[in-house]
Amino acid sequence: MSKQSVNLLEGDIKSGLLRFALPLFLGQVFQQMYNMVDALVVGNLCGENALAAVTSTGSLIFLIVGFFGGVYGGVGVVIARCFGAGDEYQVKRAVGTAVLGTVLSGLFLTLLGYFGSPVLLGWMGTPPEVMADAVAYLGIYFLGILFVVLYNSAVGIFQAIGDSKRPLYYLIISSVTNVVLDILFVGPMNMGVRGAALATVIAQGLSAGLAFFRLSRAQGAWRVSIKGLCLDKPLLKEMLRIGLPSGVQNSVIAFANVMVQSSVNVFGSAAMAGNGAFVKLEGFAFIPVNAFGSACTTFISQNIGARKFERVKQGAKFSVMFSCGCAAIIGVVFFAFAPQFIGLFGKSADAIASGVLRARICTPFYLLLACSHGIAAVCRGAGYSKVPMYIMLGSWCVLRVTYITIVTNLFHNISLVYAAYPMTWAVSTACFLWYYNKSHWLERVQAKYGA
Repeated sequence: MSKQSVNLLEGDIKSGLLRFALPLFLGQVFQQMYNMVDALVVGNLCGENALAAVTSTGSLIFLIVGFFGGVYGGVGVVIARCFGAGDEYQVKRAVGTAVLGTVLSGLFLTLLGYFGSPVLLGWMGTPPEVMADAVAYLGIYFLGILFVVLYNSAVGIFQAIGDSKRPLYYLIISSVTNVVLDILFVGPMNMGVRGAALATVIAQGLSAGLAFFRLSRAQGAWRVSIKGLCLDKPLLKEMLRIGLPSGVQNSVIAFANVMVQSSVNVFGSAAMAGNGAFVKLEGFAFIPVNAFGSACTTFISQNIGARKFERVKQGAKFSVMFSCGCAAIIGVVFFAFAPQFIGLFGKSADAIASGVLRARICTPFYLLLACSHGIAAVCRGAGYSKVPMYIMLGSWCVLRVTYITIVTNLFHNISLVYAAYPMTWAVSTACFLWYYNKSHWLERVQAKYGA
């Protein structure tokens, strides 16, 4: 075990999860700074249209990247399970398979994103005054997407062995770099949205380089080397079994959000800018929930591998309750201070009003969203990744798209578009609670992995 690792197999469950989750939380804060800083600098120095171009691309980026992100989640679960079982040979093979698969998928993603994003932007109904900047931003972003997937793969390896601190160190360095380059490229060098995208790519390349430099010098079975690269078919099959449902889920949900974004685009650049600013803030708002979800998934996977099923039960319950509590507090804060938060991205009164409107509609229901994410994290750690896929596809995609299609054809009211989110969160939460309490998921895990 790395000196930086937290032992999730022994000791107090609550303190172990909190100690492991804290670096994840701080790391995600700095991760969010990449796109947040882009939006802040562009919005204040380049104007409303440039801000709309940068912020409105988020759903499209996640549409393309989200699939691979879900698959990488399966990688982390498998490595954590092997690590928890003390099987160093399998850990080594799983790491080699993960890294080689990441390189191949990253190259494919570069081509897909670079050539496909202009087509999708047009399909989304991106206004002509925003299109040129949006295409330019995405083109540069996807040319450097290999750095993003490599870093995420490295983070998955670190987290699987209980080390959540080193990724934080690398993110701090790269985030500071991104801030400096953003200001330099967009300001004095007058590169506009291209400068913001280039700053992000350079910073992400730095974080990926630092992470793999460390992994190449690790002393344990998780050491990364060219000789260790492989495609272990049984392990790859298990990674895909767990990860593919999450990948499909991410992509399809992102598609639904693209549909929502296209509906927002109809209301013009001010609505796009305001909604986009809120989405950036929401990314920050849910960092505690996302961080604890990642910690929960690793905790569940390791303890299943070690056959410590009572710890699995206690850890799952605490994780879901803690996530819901955090979300309730965050919702109150963001509801109260929405005008101030949205105003950070620019001075357009119309854009601020649109962002505040969405905040006031969505933030009171953050507890529902957190409950869905919390139980989904438990399911993924237990290897039941199809469950969140089915629930979220049904509620966050099919139901959301159906609702949006109906209301946009009947009414020209952006409030009804924003209402799609809390409505579908309520449905998914009801389904997850039923599954968690009625499916006997832990008994089935114990029967499958027990001695």
